[in-house]
Amino acid sequence: MNFHLNNIPDRSVKPREKGITMVMDKGLSIRQVEDFLSINEFHTDIVKLGWTTSYVTPNLEKKLDVYRQANIPAYFGGTLFEAFVVRNQFDDYRKILDKYKMEYAEVSDGSIDIPHDEKCEYIRKLSEQVTVISEVGSKDDEKIIAPYRWIELIEAEMQAGSWKVIAEARESGSVGIYRESGEVRQGLIDEILTRIPYESIIFEAPLKAQQVWFIKLLGANVNLGNIAPAEVIPLETIRLGLRGDTFSHFL
Repeated sequence: MNFHLNNIPDRSVKPREKGITMVMDKGLSIRQVEDFLSINEFHTDIVKLGWTTSYVTPNLEKKLDVYRQANIPAYFGGTLFEAFVVRNQFDDYRKILDKYKMEYAEVSDGSIDIPHDEKCEYIRKLSEQVTVISEVGSKDDEKIIAPYRWIELIEAEMQAGSWKVIAEARESGSVGIYRESGEVRQGLIDEILTRIPYESIIFEAPLKAQQVWFIKLLGANVNLGNIAPAEVIPLETIRLGLRGDTFSHFL
């Protein structure tokens, strides 16, 4: 940090197991990635190339190399995994991971229905190749999953080999663990946390109010995902109690 302040919460240091900031890259250019890293490298832990943007991104290998040189893993969004699986091309997906030297892969079923035993088998297979991040929750705002079922799904995916499990919210922050208004489904979160350690979950929180809610509940080192590139430093100030929303919380 640039100067000293007392009573600042301790932040975990990279490479982190908790306090992770996962950034959503929706199609940044190589120059934009370089500019982003020049100021945000220290505060960014992992980058998701959103949904299937990697399929249409020019100079993909060069872009991945820029992240790699900064020691920040980038990985393909779970929708790409689903796009391969629904076309019976899982083996092709595994070859793509090798071709692009990916260290992480996301396994999700937000856009297609995959029997959960089958999803866990995909996790097991991929965990022999890469570090797996799986995702629980549907992108369909009409599909509500009961709290007990969230717990069962998360536990099964962790046992199958997931490093972290993402709690779905989409980039809009209006499905999954949130109501359509963006309000946190507090009862759901409370029940999940009775069984699942918060360090094991990456809570998608694209909106500032959602980030504030989780930081007040679980502290500076809660894992947060789907953070827009321009919001990484603002989020860090919220984590440290240096923005009005959490200014008094850590004093």
